[in-house]
Amino acid sequence: MFDRVSRPSRYLGGELGTVSKDLASVEVSFVLAFPDVYEVGMSHIGLPMLYHAVNSLDWAVAERVYAPWPDMAAELRKNGLPLTSLESQRSLAEFDLLGFTLQHELSYTNLLAMLELAGVPLRRDQRDEQAPLVVVGGPCATNPEPLADFVDCAVIGDGEEAVADLCRAVREAKRAGSSRAQLLQALADIDGVYVPSLFDVSYHDDGRIAELRPLRTDYTKVRRRVLADLAAVDYPVTPIVPFMNTVHNRVAVEIARGCTRGCRFCQAGYIGRPLRERSLEEIVDVIDRSLRHSGYDEVSLLSLSTGDYSCIGPLLKGLMDRYREERIAVSLPSLRVGSLTSDLMEEIKKVRKTGFTLAPEAGSERLRQLINKGISEEDLLIAADNAFSLGWRIIKLYFMIGLPTEQEADLDAIVDLAARVKRIGKGTPGGADVNVSVSTLVPKPQTPFQWQRQIGIDETLAKQDTLRQKLRSKKLRLKWHEAQLSFVEGVFARGDRRLAPVLERALALGCRFDSWREHFRFDLWQQAFADCGIDPEWYLRERATDEILPWDHIDCGVTRQYLLDEWQQALSGNATIDCRDGGCTGCGVCDFETVRMRYATDPGQKTALETLPSAVMASDSSEDEQPCKVRLWVSKLGRGRFVGHLEFMTVVHRAVRRAGLPIRYSGGFHPAPQISFPDALPTGVESEAEIIDFKLRHPVGVQDLMAALNAQLPAGFAVEKAESVPWKTPAPSLCIEETIYSIPLGDQAPADLAERIARFMAAEEVYATRLKKGREQLVEVRAGVVDLQWCDGILRLKMSKGSPTLLAGHLLDLAPEKTAVLGLRKTDVRLCAPLSDEPVIG
Repeated sequence: MFDRVSRPSRYLGGELGTVSKDLASVEVSFVLAFPDVYEVGMSHIGLPMLYHAVNSLDWAVAERVYAPWPDMAAELRKNGLPLTSLESQRSLAEFDLLGFTLQHELSYTNLLAMLELAGVPLRRDQRDEQAPLVVVGGPCATNPEPLADFVDCAVIGDGEEAVADLCRAVREAKRAGSSRAQLLQALADIDGVYVPSLFDVSYHDDGRIAELRPLRTDYTKVRRRVLADLAAVDYPVTPIVPFMNTVHNRVAVEIARGCTRGCRFCQAGYIGRPLRERSLEEIVDVIDRSLRHSGYDEVSLLSLSTGDYSCIGPLLKGLMDRYREERIAVSLPSLRVGSLTSDLMEEIKKVRKTGFTLAPEAGSERLRQLINKGISEEDLLIAADNAFSLGWRIIKLYFMIGLPTEQEADLDAIVDLAARVKRIGKGTPGGADVNVSVSTLVPKPQTPFQWQRQIGIDETLAKQDTLRQKLRSKKLRLKWHEAQLSFVEGVFARGDRRLAPVLERALALGCRFDSWREHFRFDLWQQAFADCGIDPEWYLRERATDEILPWDHIDCGVTRQYLLDEWQQALSGNATIDCRDGGCTGCGVCDFETVRMRYATDPGQKTALETLPSAVMASDSSEDEQPCKVRLWVSKLGRGRFVGHLEFMTVVHRAVRRAGLPIRYSGGFHPAPQISFPDALPTGVESEAEIIDFKLRHPVGVQDLMAALNAQLPAGFAVEKAESVPWKTPAPSLCIEETIYSIPLGDQAPADLAERIARFMAAEEVYATRLKKGREQLVEVRAGVVDLQWCDGILRLKMSKGSPTLLAGHLLDLAPEKTAVLGLRKTDVRLCAPLSDEPVIG
């Protein structure tokens, strides 16, 4: 099946860093599900923490699953196969717990699609005693009501300790022989766990909620779970290293959780309180160990506002100094304008990319005050000036439209501010440019704007058109978030249980991957709403401050009164101080004993940075360098054959880093490891002879090199042979004269195969048909064939060039999807005569 889908490495499993346990020896099994494609889910920082937390329990196992791309989902349905986990290829329906991370509302149809593919009934009241418990967590769990009829429980808040408690409850229930209903009652006793079936909802005739009625007198609200001290749980330091390039290919380290800024539109800033920083010592230890275990060449320091980390200056400088020789970049994706000091920007520029992002959110000072952004126009212009002067060429500006009390003058302010930023860069060597991006405000639960009206599609389009025209007159480009996507997101962000039929209907109509522009079908969503008799615009309306909101029984720590006060402060245009340095604002989260703000300690940070364990790889700046070249024969078998060529190159590069080999690097601004690969092998074809050349700074024994690399290569890949070769030996792609392939046909070979081979070899030209980008092309295949042999049930192809799959398909009269399952294998290569060794230069 892997041969019939795009990017098969999404589904292979077996990546370095995965945990495999004997399922028969564990008491509780938990599959962690991310309702988006693999390369997006693998870039999420939270799932590895949960994976580590569960797998740290001797008696429990955590495995992973991601939303299959539409072609794979179609294959599963066509063949009647269930969706399975990556680690054990076990059906999701066979696990005890099935937990979904919800990062945004447009993933809800993917969640239902994954349940459907797994054979798990969508509705919780339709599941029997053997069905897995369906759990959700993440930001959207702060209003789980649109999914309340589909999920058994939700984890509200931090999950590292909560998932372990869930596993313990399931273990105890299994040992006691408890029913599903009894288990749900036990889950409700866990801090931060919400069980929707233990609440009833009734409505007024006008659609508003009349009552959120708890069915247990001691279970009237669910308080958010807070990990009071981040150091209380182990941070994972053996990252799962994917075969393919994901959205973020790097070691990601959360340096702090929570934010004190109080931007009134920001849900993460409210539901993540209080601020908790990791110690400097823990961060540098996690980075060093993660680099050694992964082979990545980039580290990303993550938090809601990385620049606000109390030791960010010493940390960044120390890491830059430490890893510069190892060519490891350090990035800070989330920097707030007010935290951009000149020293910080000096460090950032050392690993700068082409763009630099600033997020003023609003164009006018009035609206920035209203949303409590806390930055002035002067701050922004100074940051832009510094960025341009330090060498950045493009600045990206992010704004929101649809903010409370927004007027046309506020849109004009976006245009004026963007134009001023562009003028600052005028005359900068190399040129400078500004890109403007706008998104529509989606008021989120648990924020002061949860009562705010969301603008509709027509109003959004009109504002976007106004900005587009005015920015064009200033020679500025506008990018925008589609109005229809924001519309659907807004409906479910503040929706209630009555939206469950809409989700089911949208799923039945074919809605999947709704956050992907090419897959989003607004016409199908409109049909789903209409078929269910739901007016979606009703959910975008302004809410009365005395109205019962669908999530009022979910307590995220910040009191309703505080949010209401902040809403009134916003309408009055008043700012609220940052509690980091302005005193407590009384939001209600902290108890000032266990739950409180925690800062990284400053003393001793230089020592911590300077005494890190040995680097991932040694510096190549030594004057006693003795360059040499080594040639490897690497096999690519089993599931490894579905790893594409570029992905195979990535596997090798990361294994080299982990093995600590003294690889040479090219010169220039972006040095690259001097590793040469052969021409691409068709995906799905096995190989016993992938020839790879390494240039090393000094000699390494070939047996030692083989052992070091084989210890770091994932299953399916192995170094079979290694030898030293002359320095000027041509790269593998240039010195391979012939390649030999074999196909074990057995008794499945055509009866006239020998005659076909004879005709083929006698012909001067032979043309085969292939599909490229949906179009048929004729390709001449005879010229690249040196010999064909049919003996003992095996077809052997000896080729100087060309595609073995295309040739095999032509000879056997098979379609491409049939050719891919023949068991084609590259067995050997014939190389050109070796060069005599010469003195090494450079």
